[in-house]
Amino acid sequence: MAPAAGSTPRAAARYTLLSVTVLGTMCNNVVNVPLRSIADDFGEPLSATVLCVSAFVLALAIAMPVTGWLGDRIGQKQTLVLSLVLMLVAQALAALSPNLPVLVALRGVQGLACSAIPPMVMGLLGAYYPLRRLEVMGAWAAANGVGQAIGPPVGGLVSDAFGWRAIFVLIAGCCVVVLTATWLLVPSVPHRRSPLDVRGAVLLTAGVGLVLVSVTTISQRASTQAAVAGIASGAVLLLGYGAVSRGRESAMIPLPVLLESRFLRSAAAAFGQMFCLGAALVALPLFFTGPLQMSVAVAGLLFFALPAVMAVAAPVVSRVSQVHGPRKVLRTGLVVLVAGNAVTGVLAAGGTDTPTTVALTAMLFVLGAGMACVQTPAAAGASSSPAGAYGAALGLFSMVRFSGSGMAAAWVALVYPSGHMLLLFGGCAVLAALAFAASFLGPEPQPMVTSELTRTSGLG
Repeated sequence: MAPAAGSTPRAAARYTLLSVTVLGTMCNNVVNVPLRSIADDFGEPLSATVLCVSAFVLALAIAMPVTGWLGDRIGQKQTLVLSLVLMLVAQALAALSPNLPVLVALRGVQGLACSAIPPMVMGLLGAYYPLRRLEVMGAWAAANGVGQAIGPPVGGLVSDAFGWRAIFVLIAGCCVVVLTATWLLVPSVPHRRSPLDVRGAVLLTAGVGLVLVSVTTISQRASTQAAVAGIASGAVLLLGYGAVSRGRESAMIPLPVLLESRFLRSAAAAFGQMFCLGAALVALPLFFTGPLQMSVAVAGLLFFALPAVMAVAAPVVSRVSQVHGPRKVLRTGLVVLVAGNAVTGVLAAGGTDTPTTVALTAMLFVLGAGMACVQTPAAAGASSSPAGAYGAALGLFSMVRFSGSGMAAAWVALVYPSGHMLLLFGGCAVLAALAFAASFLGPEPQPMVTSELTRTSGLG
């Protein structure tokens, strides 16, 4: 059973789960700044080294519905513990990688381990605070922002001081701490015994996997025809999932749950936001350490601004959403991302002098604010929709989020070597604009419950 309201055990569990979120998010971007160091060490081109980012995000995104379903089957706490054990092993082995292919493969294993963290944490927090979703999702979004904030500077500073391998040693130590805390402090909650939907799991996972991997191969200058065939095949498998799941209550994720407007709008907004974030996390550190000729450590510290703004703004966004409504805040954030990415592209294409550096630093604050305005309402909307009762559906929502990040990494690998920064960030602006348009599709969902939200200011 869930802990009693306001209890010390529930508070300890909350902070433990937020710490797990920080660690999982940091694992995603901690190698972004030292990519050049990794490329030089292995004697590989920079575009190939970007696969260290893509492999993590691809495995993370592809596996999320399945790990979400696993949480329904064996319990969310148990699934989270298993994922942290796998993460610990993969981090330790990554520090010993003899070449880039092995490192890329282990980054994929790390992504697989991290795939359980978002749906399990969202599900557990929702179970502890069923009437305070905007508020608790604000805390969850802040934890994501903290992870995004500390990842680049930690990666840059540790790499400069001790080499990039030390990054994985450090994270392995952090895994030991959060694994122990999760085992001791996080109570289990009742879980649905979801049936084993083998056909649905295979079709959904393989379909998403084919699409994402094919997009990534395009970025590596592989066969365009093969990539297009892979994308088409993935789309067919996803349509197949819809066909075999139609009208089946025992489906991995019932279709009516996925077609509810709040879930669809939240997922589309999250995809656009994560595409913008993923592109910025990869492209701007490369631009800082390349054309702007910054050191890895300085670039990491400077880049701290964007995710730090996300972390600081998340609680404010949750409060503003309570007053003005989450949809208005979400749409405002998407508009900011459209304008912010367009301006960033113009600035990056305009030169490499000091004014450009200052202006791009300022844009980090703008982009961070826009992303914060999208992240909290989107997460709260997904978890409060009918899909929020299904671990697999929360996994699918997280999969959509990180698919945006994975496609962004592929987009950067494809465009960045050409130096067309306006095209790169212009593409981000287009994705944000499409997400904004999608936020108006379908019938208006019922308002979220806010009575408990407006009476409380803390997390209990």
